[in-house]
Amino acid sequence: MTTSIIPTLENLYDVTQEHQENHGYCTLQWRRGKLLVKPPGRVKQPYLPSLDSKRSLVECLQHSPVSLVSIDPKLGEALLRFWADACEEAKKPIFLSIPTGNKMPKQPLRQLQRLIDWIAALVLLLLVSPVMLGLIVLMQVYSPGSLFCREWRVGERGKLFQAIRFCTHNITPLGRWMGKYSLNNLPQLFNVLRGDMSLIGSRCWTLEDAVQLNKLPEVTASWEVEAQPHLLHLDSQTL
Repeated sequence: MTTSIIPTLENLYDVTQEHQENHGYCTLQWRRGKLLVKPPGRVKQPYLPSLDSKRSLVECLQHSPVSLVSIDPKLGEALLRFWADACEEAKKPIFLSIPTGNKMPKQPLRQLQRLIDWIAALVLLLLVSPVMLGLIVLMQVYSPGSLFCREWRVGERGKLFQAIRFCTHNITPLGRWMGKYSLNNLPQLFNVLRGDMSLIGSRCWTLEDAVQLNKLPEVTASWEVEAQPHLLHLDSQTL
């Protein structure tokens, strides 16, 4: 039987503004087996120690039946990244809870677009692979260190994924040159192959864009709008 690492806590308290700022507090809710992470309200609820440590949160998610995490962008960039990193390590998909916007393309059209993206990305990778190999050699000579870095982006239906980029130092001539022609973004063709992003359509926003500009692509899943919320029972056997 799956057990929870969360102890039974009986003392309830009001979530104050000071506590929210100091501890990054948030409200957790169930919706049909999905975990919703929301800004705190004036409700009495147990304190969840797992939110103070990414390692504890990862273990908590791994030992829980949570199949999907939905997080409100109003929580801020720091908490979005904290939860995204934890979900990535726990192998749980995470989405931003965004309001219903434009209708998604019908399934046959989405499959056709996905096929076009996959073929185009594969062809482009074959064409630019000599360029990428040359850039890797130049980076090793003039800017030694990690070749690739990852950055959280907001994809289709608000899903968070890590976009792959060349790690360039823009203070070097090589870094400035690669940034000028967007050559540091060439590894994102692998993201297109994986289905994380598309070569056509809406651009993928950063977490900072999502929080500050509130410009998010597409819409959330239907359960996000239709399902009725239930408060999470932290003293149960599972998260």
